[in-house]
Amino acid sequence: MQDNLKNDLTAFFRAHADETYTVEGISDALHYHGSAAFKLIVQELAQLERDGLVQVTDRGHFQLDPSQKILTGTFHGNDKGFGFVQYDPDKIEPDAYIAPDNTMRALNGDTVNIEIVRAGDPRSGKGPEGKVVAITERHYEQVVGEFLQTDDDAGYVGQVRLTDKKLLKYKFYVTDVGLTPTPGEVVTAEITEYPNDAHPDAMVGIAKQVIGSVDDPGIDILQIVYQHNIPAEFPEEVMQAADEIPDHVLPEEMAGREDVTDQDLVTIDGESSKDLDDAVTAWKLPNGNYHLGVHIADVSHYVKKDSIIDKEAYKRGTSVYLTDRVIPMLPRRLSNGICSLNEGELRLCMSCEMEIDGEGNVVKHRIHPSVMRSKARMTYTAVNQILEAHDPVTMDRYKNLVPMFETMGDLHRVLLKHRKNRGAIDFDDREAEIICDDQGHAIDVRLRTRGLAERMIESFMLAANETVAEHYFRAKVPFLYRVHETPDGERVRSFFEFLTAFGINVKGDPNHLRPKMLQGVLKQVAGKPEETMVSVMMLRSLKQARYSDQSLGHFGLGAQFYTHFTSPIRRYPDTMVHRMIHYYADHGINQDSKEKFGPILEEIGTHTSEMERRAIDAERDTNDMKMAEYMADHVGEEFDAVVSSVMKFGMFVELPNTIEGLIHISRMQDDYYEYVEKYLALVGRNTRRTYRIGQAIRVKVVHVDKEQSEIDFDLLDPEKAPVSDLLPHREHRSRGGRFGNNGRNNQHGGGNRNGGNNHGNGGNRNGNHRGGGNGQHRSNNGNGNQHRNTNQRGGQHWNGNQNGGRH
Repeated sequence: MQDNLKNDLTAFFRAHADETYTVEGISDALHYHGSAAFKLIVQELAQLERDGLVQVTDRGHFQLDPSQKILTGTFHGNDKGFGFVQYDPDKIEPDAYIAPDNTMRALNGDTVNIEIVRAGDPRSGKGPEGKVVAITERHYEQVVGEFLQTDDDAGYVGQVRLTDKKLLKYKFYVTDVGLTPTPGEVVTAEITEYPNDAHPDAMVGIAKQVIGSVDDPGIDILQIVYQHNIPAEFPEEVMQAADEIPDHVLPEEMAGREDVTDQDLVTIDGESSKDLDDAVTAWKLPNGNYHLGVHIADVSHYVKKDSIIDKEAYKRGTSVYLTDRVIPMLPRRLSNGICSLNEGELRLCMSCEMEIDGEGNVVKHRIHPSVMRSKARMTYTAVNQILEAHDPVTMDRYKNLVPMFETMGDLHRVLLKHRKNRGAIDFDDREAEIICDDQGHAIDVRLRTRGLAERMIESFMLAANETVAEHYFRAKVPFLYRVHETPDGERVRSFFEFLTAFGINVKGDPNHLRPKMLQGVLKQVAGKPEETMVSVMMLRSLKQARYSDQSLGHFGLGAQFYTHFTSPIRRYPDTMVHRMIHYYADHGINQDSKEKFGPILEEIGTHTSEMERRAIDAERDTNDMKMAEYMADHVGEEFDAVVSSVMKFGMFVELPNTIEGLIHISRMQDDYYEYVEKYLALVGRNTRRTYRIGQAIRVKVVHVDKEQSEIDFDLLDPEKAPVSDLLPHREHRSRGGRFGNNGRNNQHGGGNRNGGNNHGNGGNRNGNHRGGGNGQHRSNNGNGNQHRNTNQRGGQHWNGNQNGGRH
């Protein structure tokens, strides 16, 4: 009750910012009655006063502190003109609904100041209503698209055709100040005039750069890169600075480093990887324990603090891995050259050497700079041929290393058991591999396989990351951590309530959740039809991982300490971690050395988290677009599928290769289907045919829009659907029934994918089909907690990792 009371009081004061109230007046307004409730209100008001939210007047009345009247948040626009503002970074308080007349014509993603004009009603699920009073930061500073000339150019030199889903309703006119492109060229354009009262549905700008032609191979992905403001090219001065770095290790650079060139160090990566930033070795010790050596490219040796290369790497934050290309964080001379642990080449490293006992505990460790030489450039395929297939040809080729690989396999199993015992959550992390032809056209989409080798390297990287994090936490120095916080109690409580529909009761307090509790839930549903549904809903109850200067633990991994140490070629936080390790080793741990990094780490954590999010969004958009391109070649074909999400406007279905699309409720013509929110089901009113997450169905591709990454399916064989008694027995029409408008304009208009937690702006896997909504409440889960695409190249969902699941 106390949490609800705090939220009620907060919303009440913000909605009545200019009023003063007695305790009795507040009690009456909130319908809290009785002496016990009165006492709780007094206690909570005292806490809100200490928190600076309310203040007491001279007459002993309470009012909102003036500093709290203006709230800042992110505007999420809807095609129908209204929007929502997420102003609580912890996502505890519901987003504020903004009516069309109160948006100040803010665009999706803009940072805005708002005032609350009407408090929410938690009992009815109705959120607060706000009014935008200022747009403080624009999300869109430029657009990208095809330049064209029409009869509707309003006196300008032409237009840019916008394809960004959130900008489709706007026209973009190009002035004659900048370039005058040729029709058919794809350009970037700087926005000089945003929508306003004079032109509410148009923007004006200057053409800045031609990036190609609409017919160029790969231009579709390049447009996505520019839409996300990802730097596609390195500035000339950065390339020159990289060229000045030697392409081999100099003798003087080896001073003060431990020589580990005699060890059997190998890199294990995908076939196409060229930026090899980790090498591993392992052997059994006389006492029965394992030695694990994780040796990481010492990027910080070459990328000096505040150098021009460092500033560019910080700006990018991460390498971006797209379908047919990599946009590297560092110039290729570094990422594929002197920093890459190429076979047979002398390389500078930062080493984490660990002794691990039979239970998976790291009992000893050393972190030190080193110089190494890779004995072999191994691939996951080759190591899996050795460890899983026992292929005689591959085993003979690497016969000197086979015993070490077998030891590594044993050590991985020890580490995996250790993680499971402490409660690490192991989600199904199926990931698609998109195959393109020479022209960049998607010709196949198939599941990427993760064998023992991939999981083994993941285990080793996790062990090193945890060891480094704990070492520097114990040393009490400023440090950069990878954190995944415990989920909010309210979200967890909602998830537990959802589980009761399947007869699953979770023991434990939602406000003190432990990973093992969720691991136990996954065990209960393993192999059952509801497994997919439960996994998806669990995932949505979790927070996103991020970088922080505070060690807050990693909930998903069940780890008390965690950092990113193992991928400095492609992640700036790892480079920063190496830089700090060097500095503390060279200058000791004292007040001066602590003051070196303490003031800057919070900002670094925030920025690199944002850049990671940007990279993930670009990868997701690219994958969705390429999947749609592939399916456009298969319109009219039939496929087996599984229901991946059910909403009142239809259901999303997923093919075995992870491609996902929509069956709109208007296409389900065999009955009148109603949405049963409690069970996340669509049930036929007459036939009682029932569709729920995880259900196998047969579908037909009927329409594909590559530009909007939308795939539409028809449902086949509805008579094969199971029947149920889930539909409440009532005569009146459910609000979840078929939309009146069956046309395509209404197909992608509605609601989120979080299983019915209110309505509106998306949160769906690929950002398609967002928009319509139904009323004024946007779920806290929407807009970014997609259920499977926060992975990059095999990483776990909470990490947003890139390349082979390396956390």
